[in-house]
Amino acid sequence: MSELASPGQLRWSYARWAMLAVPAVLLLGVASGRLSNSGYGNAWFDALIKPEIMPPGWVFGVVWTTLYLLMGLALAMILNARRARGRGLAIALFIIQFIVNLSWSPVFFAAHQVSTAFWIIIAMLILAIATTFAFGRVRKAAAWLMVPYLVWISFASILNYQIDLLNPQAEALVPNVPKTQIDL
Repeated sequence: MSELASPGQLRWSYARWAMLAVPAVLLLGVASGRLSNSGYGNAWFDALIKPEIMPPGWVFGVVWTTLYLLMGLALAMILNARRARGRGLAIALFIIQFIVNLSWSPVFFAAHQVSTAFWIIIAMLILAIATTFAFGRVRKAAAWLMVPYLVWISFASILNYQIDLLNPQAEALVPNVPKTQIDL
């Protein structure tokens, strides 16, 4: 017997990693957006001038859910690649880029820092590219699962940039906020 595990055992191992990684990535991603009141329905965001290429609100929910599922599956492939050269670096890069990803919604939607959010999304894109290349060295399929994410955050960075250009005073735009001080 020259194999350590049968193909069935290897598939089950990947399935276990996927059952852990996919819900974790999806839950954290959705929580970041929900806790920061992201998207349409946020009075501040609704008051912003949007670029013409801005998709309807429902697109963001569908796209991000799909991307988080794909990212979770890609991460599971890397987690399952025990003893693979570059696995540790790939996991570390994924975690770093994912933390940056999770920070974008609170900065943009809750703190109203459009310019800062733009630089965060640029950092996210650079880290996601590095993660994708690191994934490709471990498992090519995992890298391919990251490609839609790269395309979307490239598009999202263009949206962020255009919103910043169209709303130079976005940080100061806070509609319907009651005053907490009395004017004398």
